[in-house]
Amino acid sequence: MSANHRIRPPADGGGDGGARIDIAGLTKRYLTPKGETFTAIRDVSLTVEPGQFCSIVGPTGCGKSTTLAQVSGLEKPSAGSVKVGSHLVDGITNGVSYMFQADALFPWKSVLSNVMMGPILLGTPKREATELARDWLRRVGLAGFEDRYPHQLSGGMRKRVAMAAALINNPRILLMDEPFGALDVQTKAIMQNELLKLWEELRPSVLFITHDLDEAVALSDRVVIMTSSPGSVKDVFDIDLPRPRGNVQQIRHEERFLELQGQIWESLKDEVTRAYARTAGAA
Repeated sequence: MSANHRIRPPADGGGDGGARIDIAGLTKRYLTPKGETFTAIRDVSLTVEPGQFCSIVGPTGCGKSTTLAQVSGLEKPSAGSVKVGSHLVDGITNGVSYMFQADALFPWKSVLSNVMMGPILLGTPKREATELARDWLRRVGLAGFEDRYPHQLSGGMRKRVAMAAALINNPRILLMDEPFGALDVQTKAIMQNELLKLWEELRPSVLFITHDLDEAVALSDRVVIMTSSPGSVKDVFDIDLPRPRGNVQQIRHEERFLELQGQIWESLKDEVTRAYARTAGAA
């Protein structure tokens, strides 16, 4: 079987299917520089169904990124567990792609070489990896930019490269840590539409961190609200907006969107206020 067939989704567009994520009683503690114990998250429990798009929203410092790190296997929990499919996460999780707020591209490599990196590391022959990377750059609207370097691209174009690099191996799970937070409003809307289109094709399970409540509602099947530090799950909202969603800018004017956004904000605003009061008091 060729490398292309190993990593491309089947013709029905459903991909290989996202994996179920089960987070149970997850707690993570760190030692501060003063030798004190800091609890980032406490007793976090949530489930992401296969192929589901789940956003996590909460105040700054509530442990959203820490939660992603446990799912990826980059960090080990102090207590509790994470399962991907039926397998306990105990090290780097197979079939996971991670898209960070920072570009996380190799500045000394061309756009094409950055996108090829995933298939190459999985053992795909260079010729086939090159063809696949060119195809993905075409899909994210960057055909003709293969030989450019990251510093020669706009912020939105770098995000397109990062998205191609994250999706080229058809991951079972896509972890996204505020990937569009630094973009201007117009570029952000374009990238959200691009993400929805590509996710519909591949259907990985997604954990998406954002501070933008509108973004969470527009993209997601489920929105999880985390409490202020130490973070735990406060509420879970199912988003019943029909799919495919279409243009996110248009969705935001629909009556049901506004209802959901209002309900979620009622839950979130107390946590944001509490977190702000704590940091203001510390200052």
